[in-house]
Amino acid sequence: MKFNKRLPAVWAVLAALTLSYLWLDHSVDGAPRSSAAVTSSVIVIALIKVRIIFREFMEVRQSPAVLRRLTDACVLLVGAGLLGSYLVGMTLH
Repeated sequence: MKFNKRLPAVWAVLAALTLSYLWLDHSVDGAPRSSAAVTSSVIVIALIKVRIIFREFMEVRQSPAVLRRLTDACVLLVGAGLLGSYLVGMTLH
């Protein structure tokens, strides 16, 4: 089995993104913070992580260009749906 030198770096990026989420959610008094900026940031961080996982761990990086574009479109479509439904829900609330 050949060792892929990219995987530790990818793992470190994914861990850093997870820690950034925890930092965004951190509050001084122990109660979780809830705001549109925090929630939107968390959704964007999750979408970035999904794209990285598609590319690096599901071997999409070396696949044909059509599959790379389709997975990117899928991430964008899901992101637009999540952010859109969250913002619509905020306005209706």
